[in-house]
Amino acid sequence: MTYNDLIGTIGVGLILVAYFLATEKLIKADGKSYFVMNVVGAGLACYASLLINYWPFVILEATWMLVSIYGLMKAMKIKMT
Repeated sequence: MTYNDLIGTIGVGLILVAYFLATEKLIKADGKSYFVMNVVGAGLACYASLLINYWPFVILEATWMLVSIYGLMKAMKIKMT
């Protein structure tokens, strides 16, 4: 397994684990841990996609990460002005 495969696998794995845990109601889908797992997972998946120059997934994962950061800020009740 190459470096970018490992990074991408960890990133996508984190996103899927977060989704599974939220689906099973083991964590809240609007909770901090859900969003943190998505921010880190999407960030890693974005980086891995960048390493292989696959721009559709760079854009997808960067957007996923930004939306998750927004959700985390809301969960932490940080004002967005």
